[in-house]
Amino acid sequence: MKLWRSPLAWTFLASVVLLLGVGGWLLTDPATSRSDALKTGGLAGGAIVALYALWLNDRRRRVEERRQDIERQRHELESQRAEQDRERVADERFAKAVELLGHAADQVRVGALHALAGLARSRPDYTQTVLDVLCSYLRRPFEHPRYVGDLERHERSDTRGEPEQEQELQVRLTAQRLLKDLLPATDLPDAPDYHLDLTGAVLEYLDLGGRRIGGMLLRYAALHSSTNFTGCRFTGRVYFTAAGTGRGRLIGNFRCRAAVFESHAWFSGTHFAELADFAETTFAGPTNFKDAEFAGDVVFAGVKATDSLDLRRTRFAGQTDLRFASLPDSVSLYNTVVLTGKEVRLPEAWELDELPDGDARIVAKAG
Repeated sequence: MKLWRSPLAWTFLASVVLLLGVGGWLLTDPATSRSDALKTGGLAGGAIVALYALWLNDRRRRVEERRQDIERQRHELESQRAEQDRERVADERFAKAVELLGHAADQVRVGALHALAGLARSRPDYTQTVLDVLCSYLRRPFEHPRYVGDLERHERSDTRGEPEQEQELQVRLTAQRLLKDLLPATDLPDAPDYHLDLTGAVLEYLDLGGRRIGGMLLRYAALHSSTNFTGCRFTGRVYFTAAGTGRGRLIGNFRCRAAVFESHAWFSGTHFAELADFAETTFAGPTNFKDAEFAGDVVFAGVKATDSLDLRRTRFAGQTDLRFASLPDSVSLYNTVVLTGKEVRLPEAWELDELPDGDARIVAKAG
């Protein structure tokens, strides 16, 4: 930089000019001593130096702010680049795991399922997608000898299929366990709601107890051996429509104690082959058991239904406990049938009306 362009040189020159100019002007006044004139001139020149110092500090501050801003932008770019790399790696892991789900070896498929679950744990934004993939896998057609025919429970448990069927069964049980692992517990505050679509799925020993679930579809599903929804909270619409119907599609022991259905709970046309236990459950939305069949014992003791309850053409063939803790104003009981040879417990507002064929239907008491 040339000397004449330097702000410091101009500041020094201006300070000297003021010193000499102010001092010389004051010396022309006989009332002003030489020392006062020099002191005043020095103050004027020093003011210029002080102003230069303030300007210099402000310039340094702005340079530092710009440096920090550039550094912050660099960090943001690096973070974005690292995030893009992580997303790329996650996408590659996801694609590879989904590809391996079609592998012929069962242990490879199990590994792929665990890889997907690990991805969902490390990248929560993948959780719903991974749950969708697990549900899609469970919706694949699956047959096993113990799912066919009218076998007794002990016969079904002892019946084994071909090696490929047994291996596939283990893979499916792993997928079911991972479903539960990825769903949040009901006691977690501000937990997200994840949705499950298991329409037509063939499931065995499904256990989602104590989990928070958004919407759930189990239409035309098979729930073999036992199913556990005890303590679940369903925040979205739940549809079990026609589950347990069709060849090889049964519902074994169905445990749904102390669960909460915040929205629709649709069990219309569902066939329960064994125990159905809904004790202490809360149905806060419209509830529908129209055309449902309960071949085994059923427990509704302590159930709270607060919106509407549809029991039209529902059939109870086992020991029946319908002692609801509370019933909504809207209850449909048209042709709701029980077997008189079994113990039947009803709320005070209901009674039995004997039918000519020996069965009885549940009706509301007059008045």
